[in-house]
Amino acid sequence: MLFAEDAERHRAPVLQPDRSKIPYQYPQPFGCMPEFIVKGALDLDNEADWVPQAEGVAFKPLLFSVSNGYFVNILRVRKSGVLSRHRHVGTVHAFTLRGKWHYLEHDWVAEAGDYATEPPGEVHTLVVPDGVEEMMTLFHVSGAYIYVDPFGTPLGVEDVFTKAAAAKAHYEKIGLGADYVNKFMR
Repeated sequence: MLFAEDAERHRAPVLQPDRSKIPYQYPQPFGCMPEFIVKGALDLDNEADWVPQAEGVAFKPLLFSVSNGYFVNILRVRKSGVLSRHRHVGTVHAFTLRGKWHYLEHDWVAEAGDYATEPPGEVHTLVVPDGVEEMMTLFHVSGAYIYVDPFGTPLGVEDVFTKAAAAKAHYEKIGLGADYVNKFMR
């Protein structure tokens, strides 16, 4: 004869499904844009990906978010010296992939593997030190850069629209077609 506690012990367990492996069961929020992926984002050897910006300076676009006013790109500099002096309108995030760089206005140096964030309103002068053959940094830029002289007089502006236009012209020029830029657009 089995007692109640023995019967409980010998009953087959009820298996519960592993809910961690079930995808979300509802639609995404109204208006939510689909995810965005750039395959091979860190494949840095395809020259066609690099949009010339100035002598020894190019960028590889990853995202042009025209709907939100920001862009993400990898800046490649193959020369030493002062690159630019600029004011940020929005926050900038930077992750150094190769080489090193710094600002004249600060005492830190960003080297491969370092992350930096820059606040809106700050003005700084980007320098690639002597002896650095190649600097690559992934930048997430909100808003615009306003290029200025040492006294703050505006000299030019760069934002998601000017970057996308430069990329579009580059891709057209090298035969990929102007529409190639659309793969980076949001």
